[in-house]
Amino acid sequence: MYSVVDIETTGNGPKGQKITEISIFNFDGNQIIDEFTSLVNPEQKIPHFITNLTGITEAMVRTAPKFYEIAKKVEEFTKDTIFVAHNVNFDYNIIRDEFKSLGFNFKRKKLCTVRLTRKIIPGLPSYSLGNICESEGIKIAARHRAKGDAEATVELFRRLIRRDTNFTINSFLNSRSREATLPPLVDKQVVDKLPETHGIYYFKNQQKEIIYVGKANNIKQRVISHFYDKKKKERTMCLETADISFKETGSELIALLHESSEIKKHYPKFNRAQRKSGEAVAMFSYVDQKGIVHLAYNRLKLISKPLMKFYSVAECRNVLEKVCSEFDLCPKYCHLQTNVNSCFHYQLKQCKGVCSGKESPNDYNKRVHDAINSLGLQTENLVIKEKGRNTKEIGFVLILNGIYQGFGYVDKKIKLEDTNDYQLYLQPQQDNRDVQRIIKSYLTKK
Repeated sequence: MYSVVDIETTGNGPKGQKITEISIFNFDGNQIIDEFTSLVNPEQKIPHFITNLTGITEAMVRTAPKFYEIAKKVEEFTKDTIFVAHNVNFDYNIIRDEFKSLGFNFKRKKLCTVRLTRKIIPGLPSYSLGNICESEGIKIAARHRAKGDAEATVELFRRLIRRDTNFTINSFLNSRSREATLPPLVDKQVVDKLPETHGIYYFKNQQKEIIYVGKANNIKQRVISHFYDKKKKERTMCLETADISFKETGSELIALLHESSEIKKHYPKFNRAQRKSGEAVAMFSYVDQKGIVHLAYNRLKLISKPLMKFYSVAECRNVLEKVCSEFDLCPKYCHLQTNVNSCFHYQLKQCKGVCSGKESPNDYNKRVHDAINSLGLQTENLVIKEKGRNTKEIGFVLILNGIYQGFGYVDKKIKLEDTNDYQLYLQPQQDNRDVQRIIKSYLTKK
């Protein structure tokens, strides 16, 4: 026996989704045996856009039973049946959460008519209930109302049963099958092909947009864990996921670094952390036409020989202000005061007047070089060697002059003697606060 279910809800409000209407058809695979339909008082406001979509108003549900008043009926109607719905995890999880709030455990076998239709009627442009019913000539008495959608799902399910010559439904109900837990738009073969190795993975929606990037020590295991996660964010993300791709990295460190760069590149909808790039800022020096040495700052990627790197302009200016004061440097030539002929500090006798021609460039430059020497320049060159994606290669992370350059892979047979040689095999990446945190954590542990 099957229970074909559809619910309407309040949507993604701050209090979570609550049921406003429920319809259950008990179906034996051939005909409807019984039906239960009821409006439900969600005990919270119904957003206007939900009312516009479903036609269910607050006035309609004001005197309707609350869920706890119909919970026994729902439990009895679905007892010893297989729970069937279009996007089954959506309806099932919300009903299960309603029972959980009452202190009861709701557990049923599940079947998803989205996934079944994708298997039994492949190649449709869309697998939304409305579009499938239109292509199949199934009339929906009241779209976006629980009874109308449930009744249409019953008829769709009836037709799927008749066309199921490959026993697809039986395979979905197999206890070893993950079909009931997979997102409705994701083909099981996509998950089956995921490797059990270090790497990163991408969740994509129907428009092929990347909506989530994650890293894993076991890609398949980590991806599947998302499908069992009961958090609302995870459930929403899985419902939107239509495809999953991956990149093997060979090691956790490279996976972490690659994940961080991909999040900043694609800005996925469901990634919260690491989306801001925190682009590095470089302090550098140069000599102008008068022979005066300047201290200045710009984006790190534009500077070939930085004196120091920072992760905000404010942080960089604080250091410049400190050395400017300590070594009696000119704020104009430290780029702390712009569009001035002579700096304000000269008027206050805190600058010796190089900006006003009162001090020679040579005398001034000596103090600039003393200031530069006091900075403790970042000159560390480091190659962190990791496992490769296969037994024939090694992975590596490259740091030159204290600055993260990226990662790469090289054949074990190739002998590299100098850190600069690794640049031939490098996948260049941007240095930023997040990757420095990742590398620092790794080196601390090692």
